Amino acid sequence: MAISLKVNGQEHSFEGDSSMPVLWYVRDILNMHGTKFGCGTGQCGACTVHVDGKAMRSCLLSLEAAAGKEITTIEGLDVNGDHPVQKAWRANNVPQCGYCQAGQIMSAASLLSDNPKPSSEQIEQSMAGNICRCGCYERIAEAVEMAASEMEG
Repeated sequence: MAISLKVNGQEHSFEGDSSMPVLWYVRDILNMHGTKFGCGTGQCGACTVHVDGKAMRSCLLSLEAAAGKEITTIEGLDVNGDHPVQKAWRANNVPQCGYCQAGQIMSAASLLSDNPKPSSEQIEQSMAGNICRCGCYERIAEAVEMAASEMEG
């Protein structure tokens, strides 16, 4: 039985193993490599995508569970990389190695979609599930605050 889902606005159908994680479908079948494999247990956040607008760990989400849902990857957040969060990331020189950044950006965009004016504590709490091995947390928080200001005004 075919599984239907929409990825970055395009309809897709898959007839393989329905237990395949969305992460591997996006990376290996659709060849979108922005979403990263990190821990494989949903703890690091490198694989974060939006599912019906909410941040989720794609390494834990099966295609069967994602059937009929709208998936947005970092490639679909803004075609030109000009989402306010992406622009704030660049303006604040957030990434060092960059490995976790797609997941960080997707989590931040989801936060700001749900809460356009988060407090510093809310930003810290919301972003705590994303691990940055380079320790860029201060710049991450500054970028989220900058994006919130841009989205507000």
